[in-house]
Amino acid sequence: MSIDTKSFDYILSEVLNSESGIKKVILVDRTGLTIASVSKFSYFPADVEGIGAIAGAVFIATEEQGDSLELGGLHLVTTEFSGGKIFTSGCGYKAVLTLISDPDINIGLIRLILERSGHELKKILDEFLGDDDDILNYRDPRDPAGGSEGALANF
Repeated sequence: MSIDTKSFDYILSEVLNSESGIKKVILVDRTGLTIASVSKFSYFPADVEGIGAIAGAVFIATEEQGDSLELGGLHLVTTEFSGGKIFTSGCGYKAVLTLISDPDINIGLIRLILERSGHELKKILDEFLGDDDDILNYRDPRDPAGGSEGALANF
C-alpha cells in the first residue's frame, strides 16, 4: 500500500505556518529517508535529505543514550546555534519530525506544536504502515501509559 504524501504535506504546512520563526519542517523515517518536507522560503539553503538523515540519527542516538541511562522516553532534542535552532521529536517508532527555526523562537510553543503534530503524523503512519510498535517493545514517551522501555529492547 502506498502512502499519500499529501496528508503529510498538509500537516507539515500547518506546522510551518503556525509560527513565523519556523523556516523548514522535515519528516523522516527512522532510517533517515525523507518522507516529506516543507519550507517557508524557497531560497533557504538546505540539503533536506542530508539534514533529515542527520537529525534522525541524532534523535535515535540520543534516545539510545537515555535508555542506557534509564532516563525514560525521549520527548525532544533541541540543538541551538547562533543563527537558529533545530528541534527533533519522534512520531511513534516509525518517524522523526525535525523543525528548523530562527534563534529567538518560543521554545514552549514549539514543544506544543511538535507534540500535537507528532500525534497526528503517528496516526497517519500507523494507518498506512500498521501499528507494529509492540513488535519492537517501543512505548511513545508522550503516551500516558508509559515511556520508552527501549526502542531496540528486544534486539
